[in-house]
Amino acid sequence: MGELKYRRVLLKLSGEALMGPGGYGIDVPTLKEIAEQVAAVRQTGCEVALVIGGGNIFRGLKGAAGGMDRTTADQMGMLATVMNALAMQDALERVEGIPTRVMTALEISSVAESYILRRALRHFEKGRVVIFAAGTGNPYFTTDSAAALRAAEIKADVVMKATKVDGVYDKDPVRHADARRYEQISYQDVLSLDLRVMDGAAIALCKDNQVPILVFNMTRPGNILAAVTGDVVGTIVSDGPTRYLDA
Repeated sequence: MGELKYRRVLLKLSGEALMGPGGYGIDVPTLKEIAEQVAAVRQTGCEVALVIGGGNIFRGLKGAAGGMDRTTADQMGMLATVMNALAMQDALERVEGIPTRVMTALEISSVAESYILRRALRHFEKGRVVIFAAGTGNPYFTTDSAAALRAAEIKADVVMKATKVDGVYDKDPVRHADARRYEQISYQDVLSLDLRVMDGAAIALCKDNQVPILVFNMTRPGNILAAVTGDVVGTIVSDGPTRYLDA
């Protein structure tokens, strides 16, 4: 483990990352590809936790915008994250035989373990991947906030925020050819510039607990492993000074 840059990581995936080319649900080949990447990281000796959103199945904010009670809609969204977590658990154990545990913030004892910090830490000691599901267990909080909270609790070295772009830019790189990518950026600049790397509560949680955030492109195979082993991948959000990649 001496060559690893990070010894314990929390990987934050959107639910949409599991859709693949489809417009809804879980694409099994895409799930398998992601599981293979996570398994490759775990085989280095790095301890891995995951938080997966539920937007590929049901998004609480969308339900609330359509007239549903916000609390009910968010609870449905939490259940969607449990479905994704179970799918990822199955994929990890099928692909590489990586022992995996799903821990939920809601009581669903016949499906998964309830989240208990000491038990989660014990899973890491035994070499298991841990998937935290059902958000924080409370409405009005996103899975980004859940990822930041769990990362702080388990003392993760970094939150790895998977996206479709290769870092944080000063403007939308799809719309603006002159967009510049940051090599690193401070928590405060992310908030003040409204760059929407994660929601504000998640950024504040990471800032208060000194958990850096690595924003990287998940669609490039091998990027998770490259980041964990020390390659320059994506953009780091931390208390360090803000600077552009080409500065």
